[in-house]
Amino acid sequence: MILSKTIADELSPHAFQKAALFLSEMDEDWARHIAVIGPCRHEAKPAREPYEALIRAIAYQQLHAKAGDAILGRLLALYPDTSFPTAEQLLASEPEVQRACGFSAAKLATIRGIAQAAVEGVVPNLQEARHLSDSALVERLTSLRGVGRWTVEMFLIYSLERSDILPVDDFGVREGYGRLKRLDKAPTPRQMREIGEAWSPFRTVAAWYLWRLTSR
Repeated sequence: MILSKTIADELSPHAFQKAALFLSEMDEDWARHIAVIGPCRHEAKPAREPYEALIRAIAYQQLHAKAGDAILGRLLALYPDTSFPTAEQLLASEPEVQRACGFSAAKLATIRGIAQAAVEGVVPNLQEARHLSDSALVERLTSLRGVGRWTVEMFLIYSLERSDILPVDDFGVREGYGRLKRLDKAPTPRQMREIGEAWSPFRTVAAWYLWRLTSR
């Protein structure tokens, strides 16, 4: 039994429209913002294995997209015969060669730790992950060195297409809400978690719309 359904499974082919309507009915600020942005165009990558999704998320942490693209591109270039290296391939490579791609020592240690955890079965495969709850995946994956809740939440949103995830530690989510409500100061993660409870079961779509406020 799948414990947490995706947006498509949980709702209907018109899932995003239904979520947007629900959020629009929160108040005038939400309604105005959604009317300006238009339909939700959230795009997931559901075919990616958890191991790959986590490594990609770590590679981009605290970097602009262009810098992340360059570093990840150099790593992938080390393995020209595959679209993404297996955990065994990553572990078989010399750390110094991987470090030369542009990773910090801490980030590379996390990436190699994820690969080791994948070999040991701590990081589940995609089929297993689809049958685990959000909370179970957060608990399991944040036990890995350097893997925080935000990283796992990005995996839940973009790889598993979970429909009710609000990454309250995300700057864009909190700053976006601050702009939506014209606040002098963005809410804290704890405040954001409490505020976001009203948006369930569509918190993933809410996060998408809040991100739009910081990208304009």
